[in-house]
Amino acid sequence: MLGNSELLLPAGSLSRLKTAFLYGADAVYAGAPDLSLRAHSEFPLQELSAGISYAHGIGKKVYLTLNLFTHNPDVAKLPMFLKAVREASPDGLIVSDPGVFAYMKEHAPDIPLHISTQANVCSWLTVKFWQDMGAKMCVLGREVSFAELTEIRKLCPDIRLEMFIHGAMCMSYSGRCLLSSFMASRPANKGQCAHSCRWKYKVYLEEEERPGAYIPIEEDDKGTYLMNSKDLCLLPHLDKILTLGIDSLKIEGRNKSDYYVAMTTRVYRRAIDAWRENPEAWQADTFMAELETMQSRGYTQGFFFGMPEAKDYNYTTTLSTGNALCVGSVAGFTENALVLEVRNRICQGDEIEFLSPYRFDPIRVKMTKVIDARNETEVPKISAGKAGQSILIPYDFFALSDIKTGEVQKLLPPLTVVRRKV
Repeated sequence: MLGNSELLLPAGSLSRLKTAFLYGADAVYAGAPDLSLRAHSEFPLQELSAGISYAHGIGKKVYLTLNLFTHNPDVAKLPMFLKAVREASPDGLIVSDPGVFAYMKEHAPDIPLHISTQANVCSWLTVKFWQDMGAKMCVLGREVSFAELTEIRKLCPDIRLEMFIHGAMCMSYSGRCLLSSFMASRPANKGQCAHSCRWKYKVYLEEEERPGAYIPIEEDDKGTYLMNSKDLCLLPHLDKILTLGIDSLKIEGRNKSDYYVAMTTRVYRRAIDAWRENPEAWQADTFMAELETMQSRGYTQGFFFGMPEAKDYNYTTTLSTGNALCVGSVAGFTENALVLEVRNRICQGDEIEFLSPYRFDPIRVKMTKVIDARNETEVPKISAGKAGQSILIPYDFFALSDIKTGEVQKLLPPLTVVRRKV
C-alpha cells in the first residue's frame, strides 16, 4: 500500500528500543556481540529477548543483525548464533554473507531473512536474485539513486524494499572500508570502525624525479578532511519516497544516543503522518528546522539524485552543526515534581524544552531553581556526573508553559527527552 512505509530506527540498547517506540517507530533493528559481532553493542541477549517481548506486546517489530562476513572460525559459531536467534524470536534476520543466508534458511526457515546493505544491493537484477533465494526484504545500498529506486520498485513489486533515509554516510562503497583496519586494526565490517575518514589529513604531492620534495595540497595550515561526508538526510524528498511505496525507511545510528533516536523518530514520524493526512499540502520546512537543531556534520542528499558533489563534504572541519544539546530525560515522578535524569549541565535561569512524544511543539520551562534530587537542596547548577544524577522540577514550574500542570505526567512520560538551545 502506498504511504504505508514502516519507520525503522536503530536500537543499540534496551532504553533506545523503548525510546524509539515511545516516539513512534514501527520497528527497530538491533544486534548483540553473540549475534552480529557488533563490537559496541550494549544489548546482552537477555535484555534483547526482553526488548523483543516488549515490542511484540505493543505490536511492534524487531530485526536482528547477523551481517558479518564469515571467516572459518565464525562458521563454527553459527550453531550458537542459531540458538540465540531462536531464543530471541525476532521478526527478521539481517544477513549479508550468502553462506550465512543458506545456513539460516536451512536451520531457521521460520525467521524471515533480510539482505543487509553490506551485500551491496544496487540493482533490480540483484534484488531479483535474492528474492529467488528466499529473501523477504532487501536493504538497498546508499548508492542507489531515486531513478534507480523507481525502476527497482517497478520491476520488483513482490519483495519488500528498505532504504536509508537519515544518518552517517560512509566514504567507502556501502561500508566496504579498509581504512579502519589498516590504520587502527579495527575492522569496520565487524562493528569496530574507527571512522578514519573523519580524521584530519595533510595531503602532499611527490614528483617522481624529486623524491622527498613534498608539495602540500592545501591552501592553509588547517589540513584536509578530504573524506568527511556530511550526514544523509532525505526528509526534503520524503514525499517522493512515500509515493513510490518503499516498505521500510531506515535511520542509521546503532551507536547513537537515546536523544538522537528520540529526535529522529519524532521528526520523521510526524513528517510521515502529515504526508498521509494531506499529501498535496505536505511541506518539509517545519520538520527540517527540527532536524537542524541536532548535532550533525551538516546534511546531504547523498546519491539520491546522482553522484555527490563537493558541497556534500566538509573539507575543513568535522565539528558538529546544530544549536541544541540534550540535557536529560524524564526518569519518573514524585508527588510534587518531575524527576529529570541529567545528561548535560543545567544552570539556574536556563530555559529547557521538553519534547513530548504526543505533541510536536516543545514544552518550555524556565529553571528558576535547580533542585538536586539526592537531597532536595537548591544548587546554582548541576552537571551529569555519575549515572543517575537527577534534579527535581516542581509541577508549578510548568504553570507558565502552555500545558496544565495536571497534564505533565500524561504528556511527558519516562524516557521523554529534554534539550537546551546553545
